[in-house]
Amino acid sequence: MASDGNGQTAPAAVGTEEGRRGGRRTLIGRVKSAKMTKTVVVEVVRSVRHAVYGKYVRIRTKYKAHDEKGEYRAGDLVEIREHKPISKEKRWMVTKLIERPVDA
Repeated sequence: MASDGNGQTAPAAVGTEEGRRGGRRTLIGRVKSAKMTKTVVVEVVRSVRHAVYGKYVRIRTKYKAHDEKGEYRAGDLVEIREHKPISKEKRWMVTKLIERPVDA
């Protein structure tokens, strides 16, 4: 970070994609539902420390993500990236498949 003389700091990565576009968050989760057209429901699980008890608890959040080709199935581990609003509830897009479960 560079100083402008007034004690203020300027952002370091102005020319990069993240600096220009504000950065897009990426999350990893498991597809819970693929029943909609061009949409999958992805559940992201994260561990958060409880404020009072100090115990780590699992927080589950479901995101609706855009799947243009309809190639992802329930059970797939995927990476989703933040995107401009596609519909009323869709603000994420599936970027890649990480793992597909082996069917017995």
